[in-house]
Amino acid sequence: MRRLLRALIISGIVLTTVLLVIAGTVVFVVRHSFPTYDGTIDLEGLDGDVSVVRDANGIPQIYADTPADLFAAQGYVHAQDRFFEMDFRRHVTSGRLSELFGKSALETDKFVRTLGWRRVAEQELPLLSPTTRQYLDDYARGVNAYLSKHNGSGLSLEYAVLSVQPGGPKNYTPEPWTAADSLAWLKAMAWDLGGNLDEEITRTKLLAAFPKRNIESLYPQYPYERNQPIMPTGSVGKDGKFTAAPASAEVRRGMLTQDLLKSLDSVQKVAKGLPELLGQGDGVGSNSWVVSGDHTTTGKPLLANDPHLGATMPGIWTQVGLHCKSVSKSCPFDVSGFSFSGLPGVVIGHNNAISWGFTNLDPDVQDLYLERIEGNNALYNNKWRPMVTREETFKVAGQSDPVKITVRETRHGPLISDVGDDERKVGEQAASDAKYPKAYGVALQWTALNPGKTADALFAINIAQNWTQFRAAAKQFQVPSQNLVYADTDGHIGYQAPGLIPIRSVGRGDWPVPGWDPKYYWKGYIPFDALPTEFDPPDGIIVTANQAVVPRTYTYYLTNSWDYGYRSQQILDRIKAAGKLDVNAMASIQLDTKNKAAEMLVPYLLRISIDDAFDRQGQDILRNWDFTQPPDSAPAAYFNVVWRNLLALTFHDQLPEGTWPDGGSRWFEVIHTLLAQPNSGWWDDIRTPQRESRDDILREALINARTEITQKMAREPSNWQWGRLHKLTLTNQTLGKSGVGVVEKMFNRGPYELGGGTSIVDATAWDASEGYGVTATPSMRMVVDLSDFDQSRWVNLTGVSGHAYSSNYTDQTDLWVKGETLPWAYTKGAVEATRKHTLTFTKPGS
Repeated sequence: MRRLLRALIISGIVLTTVLLVIAGTVVFVVRHSFPTYDGTIDLEGLDGDVSVVRDANGIPQIYADTPADLFAAQGYVHAQDRFFEMDFRRHVTSGRLSELFGKSALETDKFVRTLGWRRVAEQELPLLSPTTRQYLDDYARGVNAYLSKHNGSGLSLEYAVLSVQPGGPKNYTPEPWTAADSLAWLKAMAWDLGGNLDEEITRTKLLAAFPKRNIESLYPQYPYERNQPIMPTGSVGKDGKFTAAPASAEVRRGMLTQDLLKSLDSVQKVAKGLPELLGQGDGVGSNSWVVSGDHTTTGKPLLANDPHLGATMPGIWTQVGLHCKSVSKSCPFDVSGFSFSGLPGVVIGHNNAISWGFTNLDPDVQDLYLERIEGNNALYNNKWRPMVTREETFKVAGQSDPVKITVRETRHGPLISDVGDDERKVGEQAASDAKYPKAYGVALQWTALNPGKTADALFAINIAQNWTQFRAAAKQFQVPSQNLVYADTDGHIGYQAPGLIPIRSVGRGDWPVPGWDPKYYWKGYIPFDALPTEFDPPDGIIVTANQAVVPRTYTYYLTNSWDYGYRSQQILDRIKAAGKLDVNAMASIQLDTKNKAAEMLVPYLLRISIDDAFDRQGQDILRNWDFTQPPDSAPAAYFNVVWRNLLALTFHDQLPEGTWPDGGSRWFEVIHTLLAQPNSGWWDDIRTPQRESRDDILREALINARTEITQKMAREPSNWQWGRLHKLTLTNQTLGKSGVGVVEKMFNRGPYELGGGTSIVDATAWDASEGYGVTATPSMRMVVDLSDFDQSRWVNLTGVSGHAYSSNYTDQTDLWVKGETLPWAYTKGAVEATRKHTLTFTKPGS
């Protein structure tokens, strides 16, 4: 017995030792990549010492004597905090994901490489000013200094996990960072924020099944009489109206062969995968607004911004301050705000004199062209003309042999119907046309495929000191076109729409057009001086939330894809009702959860007679509801289940699955129209022998929702809560959906129960065709006080760190979920008061 006891003790010691070694190894691997926030580090090429002061949230404020030192330090700091994210982004934008993730990423790579994001970024470099190119090179120098001292798991935990996964890269060493790596990310953002390709494809697929009149009812006109545009009165630019050719002149049913529709399906599937990959998703949009001192307690402007993007882990933004120790013409930066890891400078924020914010203008800058092709020739103006071709080669992790494709381009752009294993074959199936019995392909013309100077614009905005300089900077901002709001310490506010927006001779870009007909070729771009702009409007309020920008009298065509203005109008109503605003009042508007669809629909729901007492309980909970959607709201929970059932009952029987309603503002407007048409054919369920009316569908939606919410949550309405259905999981873009539970748990965080919803000011979007889970969120929130920048507030969705288990990985998330923000220290004194860490970069040998 004594020997057995001794053996058990020894075995226990051995087992404990093994477990401790394993635990120690895990801890080492996890913590191995955590960066140094204190001490002194040598950095080649510096002109002088650089200080990086961080607060408890790890937010860096960088102080340097020269721009070269400032941006080299920013590159080093970004690499410290987020290098894996940077490396992932450049693999996305260069079409090289399959090098890291194997065959599963190959279709995405083919699509990106066909579009040529990286090629265009490289073509942009020589167009930029020498100063901008130097800033990009300085930034790359800082990134590479960090790479020279760190590798593998020492860079990020993701590399350690990837190296042991089947098919993952072995002995992977990241390449040096380059200026083109930084520029290419702007193409990714332009893709997500700059076009209606998906809508064009959807409209075309619907045209194959429905009369044009039916399709137009699903794309209503903007409700100017209810929701005010950004610039509500007068004409902008030259007087007159833009008259577009009818859709029938752009695309004809005879063109829509089954093979072509199949090709469009394939293109749409790959294209839809990109937003999620890039950190975007359904519900992309933004809120921003600015008010003059007439509306504030301080007599100076206030500016608010919260861009709505896909919820990723880490969040898409990282905070930073960039400060010249002595601000001068040779070192003009004293700026703070939100940046993209991988890109120098600040994208949204403020400097010592001005503040600015962005929302998506969403102009129509993408057109699909149906091309008649024969081999590598495309028909144009009655002549067969050779397409430009290039070969692309892909290295695929887990495969010894590379994969090669040939990319073909017409005068309009790349032939995206070639993408995929069999899309080229599909795209080239013979089309039935007696005059041109050739094949169809689909080409994409897109403004972002033109090399431009957007990087020049970003740096120029960072140092602009007044409205004139700000507009001059905006003039260089080509893609993606954004609504820019502005305020300055002198009390001025303004709005500017920048970007390349095409002028079409005919048509509006709503449908694919015949590529062989010269009249559909773009004739140029709207001149900058004709783009919408406003300075110090009389009412002292500018609100942009993706709604219509201009009145109907505007000369040029911008888009037909505005958000329908429910968010923007609610913000405007809140501002007008608020009296004098301060920072807290502005922040409270960002958290507004009023559901304008509910305000519209609930009166109709309450008129429906329901005999069964159990079913009627759900309807009764909607009585006296104020239409707000905090996470603990029972009426919000029930209404949103009703809304989802209503959309399904109304449209799923008649629309193809890929076009089912997502429940956003367009569908608010569709239902608003249909409520006044109780016998519209859309209400009828074509799967039943009888003809249903509006009230039949409303009744069925109410009853079905009562059953569904009971099954999902509770029998008693008092126990229903919107947040229990409406949850956010922050998902790592690479390993967060690996299918390996322990790996997903390492990198993902949540779920978090949220209020708000789709097309609500607190825009926690969800897709009604999929479920109630959150698909996009306010990716950050900021309120800038132009009377005292240190009184401003900001918060990020996650944290500045991309290292799982770092204390700054999700340290801002709990604040964000509760609707709280952090103090935004800007001046040297305020930064010193919050100092937690100090890292000093020095010249080697100094």
